[in-house]
Amino acid sequence: MSEFKQLFGSTSKSSNTIWMSSTDLMSGLMIVFMFIAIAYMVFLERKTEKTYEIVKEWNSSKTKLIEALHDEFDNDLRKWEAEIDDKNISIKFLSPKILFEPAKSAVRPEFQKILNDFFPRYMKILDEYKDLISEIRIEGHTSKEWKNKSEKDAYLKNMELSQDRTRSVLNFCINQIGHKIVKELKWARQKITANGLSSSYLYKTKGKYDKIKSRRVEFKVRTNAEERIEKILAKR
Repeated sequence: MSEFKQLFGSTSKSSNTIWMSSTDLMSGLMIVFMFIAIAYMVFLERKTEKTYEIVKEWNSSKTKLIEALHDEFDNDLRKWEAEIDDKNISIKFLSPKILFEPAKSAVRPEFQKILNDFFPRYMKILDEYKDLISEIRIEGHTSKEWKNKSEKDAYLKNMELSQDRTRSVLNFCINQIGHKIVKELKWARQKITANGLSSSYLYKTKGKYDKIKSRRVEFKVRTNAEERIEKILAKR
């Protein structure tokens, strides 16, 4: 009998030992997974905080840049027939009779005078925010019409015209005015682009299509906040 108990007692003890070892193993794995989950949550929290800081920094810098543009140009906007678009960090020149001859791309003398005054001052302001700028866009916009042309052909003709006009503005700013702002242009040449957009973004006055003001030139700033956020999100 004692041999029987000894035999079965020994078997029971071995079974408990195996069961306890499995339980300890599962508990250990659960602890490991818990630490991994906590570490990942901390990582996501830090990434979120970093993203928030970039957005906060961008908003602050955007606000300061817009304020600087207003301080510099508000007294000139009326005589230039221009306006500042705070939302898009854009300065819009809205008078076709000042900008170009109808259906022509050469910069008119009146607009040349404005650019001679505007562009060096504009670049001086942007130079203070160059680390946050991904692109300085010179945009050419047109109305949607073209005499005796279908809607499609009018769009294509206006696309060609808007591209020629914005290149003319860029060429004048770089070649005619650039010698005055060599320091700024060293970095600006990598940022300034000429963009003809035809009638893709028509100007609206009180919600209605404005044919005259649609024929405009804009100087617009794009920041690199989005690019910086994408780099953070890509680091997993």
